[in-house]
Amino acid sequence: MKTVFHALNSLEAHIVKGLLENEGIASNILGEYLQGAMGELPANGFIRVVVEENDYSQATQVIENWGEAKIIA
Repeated sequence: MKTVFHALNSLEAHIVKGLLENEGIASNILGEYLQGAMGELPANGFIRVVVEENDYSQATQVIENWGEAKIIA
């Protein structure tokens, strides 16, 4: 598995996972439950979306297109 996206929070990770699934790309979210383990300290950068290595190129393109759409909107 290869990291394709570092999420700020679990909501963002699930949005990316949904985008990838809509394109037929299987993905997993890692570190989602570490967010609350830090107590009152912000735990950013622990949540990531991973895909199989052979899906990495297509997945990065899907995420880039989503990022561009967010900027335009």
